Amino acid sequence: MHAWPASEVPALPGQGRDLRIHDTATGGLVTLDPGPVARIYVCGITPYDATHMGHAATYNAFDLVQRVWLDTKRQVHYVQNVTDVDDPLLERAERDGVDWVALAEKETALFREDMTALRMLPPRHYIGAVEAIPGIVPLVERLRELGAAYELEGDVYFSVEADPHFGQVSNLDAAAMRLLSAERGGDPDRPGKKNPLDPMLWMAAREGEPSWDGGTLGRGRPGWHIECVAIALDHLGMGFDVQGGGSDLAFPHHEMGASHAQVLTGEFPMAKAYVHAGMVALHGEKMSKSKGNLVFVSRLRRDGVDPAAVRLTLLAHHYRADWEWTDQVLQDAVARLGRWRAAVSRPDGPSADTLVEEIREALANDLDAPAALAAVDRWAARQDAEGGTDTAAPGLVTRAVDALLGVAL
Repeated sequence: MHAWPASEVPALPGQGRDLRIHDTATGGLVTLDPGPVARIYVCGITPYDATHMGHAATYNAFDLVQRVWLDTKRQVHYVQNVTDVDDPLLERAERDGVDWVALAEKETALFREDMTALRMLPPRHYIGAVEAIPGIVPLVERLRELGAAYELEGDVYFSVEADPHFGQVSNLDAAAMRLLSAERGGDPDRPGKKNPLDPMLWMAAREGEPSWDGGTLGRGRPGWHIECVAIALDHLGMGFDVQGGGSDLAFPHHEMGASHAQVLTGEFPMAKAYVHAGMVALHGEKMSKSKGNLVFVSRLRRDGVDPAAVRLTLLAHHYRADWEWTDQVLQDAVARLGRWRAAVSRPDGPSADTLVEEIREALANDLDAPAALAAVDRWAARQDAEGGTDTAAPGLVTRAVDALLGVAL
């Protein structure tokens, strides 16, 4: 599966700072010190509907992580998956009377268009669950050999008790885990499981549903968590720098994935930091496909909204914050974009050397994009009020805003 085209990241004078970011597992800020190549895995979409603002906010957060790393002169090895076979996708295809493969391909293509428009840097490896199945099957078989998996009516489950570190990503108690498992794709009430929290690794073939050769597992399809584990281990290995996604993935998805990987390899941890973006609400409720309360990136684009304004709307909120989409937050971003473009359109202006450092400092401090935007606002206000004589300043601001914030002026 191919990703989307990369926009050029302008070079800036000097060098950025190492990133301090909030790690869900430890509950505090950690300073990331990757080697020459920083490694990041971000969980991708299940392509049964278009990209909404909750998705965009998540991918914007991890796009900033990449930009901070690139500014430190590191290379970035970014991997993202696409869950292109899953119950919600099959259910939507049946509801709409369309082929599930065609639906997945259509929505994945639209996602690529949205990511391109928003100037999100693409992953080096963009892998679908279906294409990963040949690598998933041996992992499930290995877990069974290790005594960490068991069969139940043809399905194969992972035993969470096989991992002594289980629970150390989300740090939730058993009651909270059971509740979230039921809400987020698990089956804690299924009779016969050794532990209600045990997640499915391999679903035996169901009548009328797609299935693949699972070797000794029989025909079927993979569970959700093992999909990402297989892709991450294949392309990044254990101990990669950041496991990213929305805050709703901390449990069960990232918790279970970490346990799968740790049992398979005997190493700990799977990732050095588990980083989670906040949720975006509409009309008082979290945007979700199940509720249908969505603002789509593609629809905004069709309505003529500048993607740079959409991106500025996202940047105006700290990545870990839960916030609500309104017409006003978009209008504020459109106005800000206009002020910035007017400021850099002049032939000279106030020196921007300290501005670049202010942006770097803000982003290195747990991706504080609102503080970075405020710094650019101050420069634009000085330009409007008093101007300046530095002929290099407007160009430097334009490059810095593009390189570090992903906004084209």
